[in-house]
Amino acid sequence: DRLAADARAGLMRDVDHARISRAWQGVQSGRHPLATFTGTVLSHGAAACPHPSGARDLPARQARHDLLTGQVRLGTTADDARNPYAYRGTGLALGPELLGTSLVAVGPAGSGKTGAVVRPLAESLCLHALAGRAAVVVVGAAGVGAGPADAYDVVVRIGNPDSVYDLDLYGGTTDPDEAAAVLAEALVGDLADPHPGNDSRRATTVLAQLLGPFRAVHGRFPSVPELRGLLDGSPGPLAELRRGLTETGQESLLRELDARERQMAHPGDVGGVLADRVALLDRPAFAGFFDTSGQSRPFTLKALDHPVRVRVDLPARGHADASRVLARLVLAQFTASVTEREDRSLFACLVLDDATGVITPEAVRGIQRLRSANAGAVLTLRTLDDVARPLRGPLLGTVGCRMALAGLTPWDGQDFAEVWGKEWTEARDVTDRQIIAESPAGKAWHAVRRAITGKAPTARAVTVRQVERERWSASELAHAMPAGHAVLSLTDVRGEHAPPLLVDLRG
Repeated sequence: DRLAADARAGLMRDVDHARISRAWQGVQSGRHPLATFTGTVLSHGAAACPHPSGARDLPARQARHDLLTGQVRLGTTADDARNPYAYRGTGLALGPELLGTSLVAVGPAGSGKTGAVVRPLAESLCLHALAGRAAVVVVGAAGVGAGPADAYDVVVRIGNPDSVYDLDLYGGTTDPDEAAAVLAEALVGDLADPHPGNDSRRATTVLAQLLGPFRAVHGRFPSVPELRGLLDGSPGPLAELRRGLTETGQESLLRELDARERQMAHPGDVGGVLADRVALLDRPAFAGFFDTSGQSRPFTLKALDHPVRVRVDLPARGHADASRVLARLVLAQFTASVTEREDRSLFACLVLDDATGVITPEAVRGIQRLRSANAGAVLTLRTLDDVARPLRGPLLGTVGCRMALAGLTPWDGQDFAEVWGKEWTEARDVTDRQIIAESPAGKAWHAVRRAITGKAPTARAVTVRQVERERWSASELAHAMPAGHAVLSLTDVRGEHAPPLLVDLRG
């Protein structure tokens, strides 16, 4: 009665309805007591069960949302012969059940990736977070249009001295091996396997040999300058570590340090490569970031157990290589943290605008694991050439939703054409053959007919056969797609799928 009265009085928004419905689901599943829910609703009405931020809506909405179904409208399927008849002219919307299979959007600059895809999806996921349904992390260059800062609970502006929050370089873990694996993926995960000694496995071993002893001595992980000094093999930091381990009798960790010092003498040691990559973060612009002494407010992706809204602004200008390292770091921490959650009823999504240099073999394997963890990723690329050739097929095969935007190159279109496959269609061949008369009367009639029509008598033959053709060819994707349109195929977490559809993103 209290909720109905608030609804009739116009005090209940769509976010309030979704949030209270989510809380009631928690009561039904036994996560929350009924008495607490009842008391909160009677006391606060439509404002009951609030989001930790206290916000009940976003400051502004640009897209059309339906929180009852959990979808955001992206556009309208075109009335085109290449679209199946049942889909023509219908609205197209995306929700968590589709984003749970992850999405990759490929298109050149200005094709609408940010404005028509990233911004509506980020806005929708923020609304879901306010309703207690989702946790979202949006990563992109500063000012790319991911929404205003007051639409998020946490805004990490890396390289901006005014940033309130910092980014935890080690993902909030206390396990040196886990921290080493995630950090190695961020630092050298993009290096191709043919490079000897530069693969993530050896890098993980090197980092673990340093992070474990350092944490045992200092009770924390090293800062960026300290880690750079250890990887460079500076005698001072290593001697200090050895002294601290000897005093505490850490024999196993001393053996790790001995192994690290022996490997530094080899010419193919990966420590030098790691030191060069860490040096990208050891710049004056990042002097106040990645602090491990506890003096800053670091954000860790372990917080995705809660309906939190996070925006990470990367320092793209002048620090492109550092931005790629940080983007790989966030993706690696995201895939590691969401798969370890105990309560997976909360949908977690990472929206990464411009995934150039981020797609690595380990990243593809991590994205494959998101579907079973009630999580997903939205990645945008200017071209598939930004992904290593051996990884393009696995990436497109891993994600369930694939989008090719107008302006695609033919070689990018070829990869989409292959992953979308072929379909059986009916081909009609019409042939005209000349009729040859045998009898004198027939020849006379044909002569009269030829004199009247000017054409020889012919008979038309129609042949109908089933042929297999590409759903969308590389040439059609590159040259036949109108501006402001995209071809999008969808798959939801239950396995239901829709064929590639031509969608108008301007509506």
